[in-house]
Amino acid sequence: MKKSHLKSPDLFPIQQKDRKITSLGFSFMWVGMVVVLATFAIGGSGVMTLPLPLVIIATVIGCLAIGLFISLIADIGIEHGLSFPVYMRAPFGTIGTHIPSVTRGITASMWFGINTYFGATAMNGILDILIGFDNWFICYLIFAIVQLVNTALGIKSIERFADLAAPIIILISVWMYVSLSDTAAGQGRNIWTWAENPATGSDAFTAFLIVIFSNMGFWATLSADIPSISRFMKAPVNEKNWFKRNKGSLIGNLVAMPLTQTFMIIIGAISYIAVLNYDPVAALQEAAGGVILAILLLMIVLAQWSTNTAANVVPAATIFSNVGGPKFPFWAGVITAGIVGSIVQPWNLFAIIIPFLLFVGGILSAIVGILFADYYLLRKRRVNVPELFESQGQFKYMSGINLAGFISWIIGAAASYFVPNYGFLAGFLVGAVLYYILAKFWWFKKYKQAEIEDPSDEKYLGISVGRDWMIEDEQFEPVLHEIPTNVTLD
Repeated sequence: MKKSHLKSPDLFPIQQKDRKITSLGFSFMWVGMVVVLATFAIGGSGVMTLPLPLVIIATVIGCLAIGLFISLIADIGIEHGLSFPVYMRAPFGTIGTHIPSVTRGITASMWFGINTYFGATAMNGILDILIGFDNWFICYLIFAIVQLVNTALGIKSIERFADLAAPIIILISVWMYVSLSDTAAGQGRNIWTWAENPATGSDAFTAFLIVIFSNMGFWATLSADIPSISRFMKAPVNEKNWFKRNKGSLIGNLVAMPLTQTFMIIIGAISYIAVLNYDPVAALQEAAGGVILAILLLMIVLAQWSTNTAANVVPAATIFSNVGGPKFPFWAGVITAGIVGSIVQPWNLFAIIIPFLLFVGGILSAIVGILFADYYLLRKRRVNVPELFESQGQFKYMSGINLAGFISWIIGAAASYFVPNYGFLAGFLVGAVLYYILAKFWWFKKYKQAEIEDPSDEKYLGISVGRDWMIEDEQFEPVLHEIPTNVTLD
C-alpha cells in the first residue's frame, strides 16, 4: 500500500501517555501569551475615550466570552488528540483544509515576526544599558533563533519555559504598573478617572463595545487552532462530563487569561495616560532608567518568547507540517514559520501589519463558527478519526473539497469585514449557521458521514470512552485501550 500523504507522524492523534501539559502549566502559558504589543494597544486606545474602570469591565466581558469559545473548540484536541489542520479535513476536505489552514499559518508566522521585533527592541535596550551594545537587528536574529529552537524541542520544553517565565512576568509587571502609575501621577493625571477625549451617551456605549470585541477579535485566531495546543493537555479518562473533562482548559481560558489580559490592558492604558504612548518599552524609557529599566524590559523579552512559542510557532509549524506531508516534520514547520515571519520585515511594516492581522483575525472567526457547528451540532463530538488520514476516505468529498465549508467561510468572512468592530461575533454566527444548514441539508446528503449516520459513543468518541486513536503507517486501527482511570488533571 502506498503511504498516504495525510499520514505524518507529527500529526497523528496524541495518546494519553504523551499528554504532558497540566492545568497549571496551561495557565502559565497564558500568562506569557497575553503580553504582546497589541494587548497594550487595546488599553491605550480604550482610555482615549473611556475611563479605565469601563475599559477594565469591557475587557473582562470580552475575555470571558472569547475564553468560552476557545474552551469549546479546545475539546477537539482534548477528546480526540487532534490538531487544528487535521480536524479541518472534516469541514473543508482533505485538500481544502490547506487553504484556511495556511491562512492561519501565515498569520501566526507574521505575529511571530512582530512579537520577535517587539522583544528584540526590549533586548537591545537591556544590552545597551548593561554593556553599551546597540544593534536591534542582531538582537532580532538571536531572539528568533532561540525561540525557534525552544519550540522545535517540543511542547514540554515550551511548558517548562512558561513555568519559569510566568512568575517573573507577574512580578515585573506589578513593578511596571507601580512605575508607570507614579509617572502618570507626576503628570497630574488620575489613572482611574482620566480619558483623553471622554465619550458620552451612545458614543461611550459604542466605545465600550469596541473594547469588548477588540479583545475577542484579538484571540479569534487562537480560538480556531487551539486544538494544536489542547491535544497535549492532560485530561481525565472515561469522563463524559464536558466540564470535568475540560477542567484544565477552562481554568486557563476563563481564569488565567482574563486576569492576565486585563492586567496587561491596564498597563497599556497607564502607559498611554503617563506618556501618551501605549508601547510600554517607550513609556518605560521615559519613566525609568539604568538597571531598573533593564529589569522591567526583561519582562517584555520573556513575555514575547512565551507568547510566540505557544500561540504562534506551534500552530504555524503544525499547519506547515500538514501541508508538507510525512516528509516535512514539525521542526521543518518551525523553521518555515520563522522564515515567513521575518521576510515580511515587521520592523518596516509594523503600523500596517497589526491592523491587517486583526482584520484577518476577524475573517478567521467564521472558521471558529464552522468548527463549532461541525463538531458539536452535526457530529455531536463523535469523529471518524481514522478516515481523517485516508486520502480516499469519507473526507475526500468532491476531489478533496467540502463546498459547504468554503461557502460558509467566504460569506462569514464577508460579514466580518462589513462590521469590523463586531467582526468576531458576525463571522462566527454567519459561519456556524450557514455551515449547519448547507452541511445538514445538502452536502452530507451527498457525502454520508459515518458518525452522523451511526452516532455511536463506542465507535467515535475518544478519551471520554477510554480510547487512544492509533494511526498506523500502512493501515488504520482505532484502538480502545485500557487507560488507567486514575489519570486526572494535575
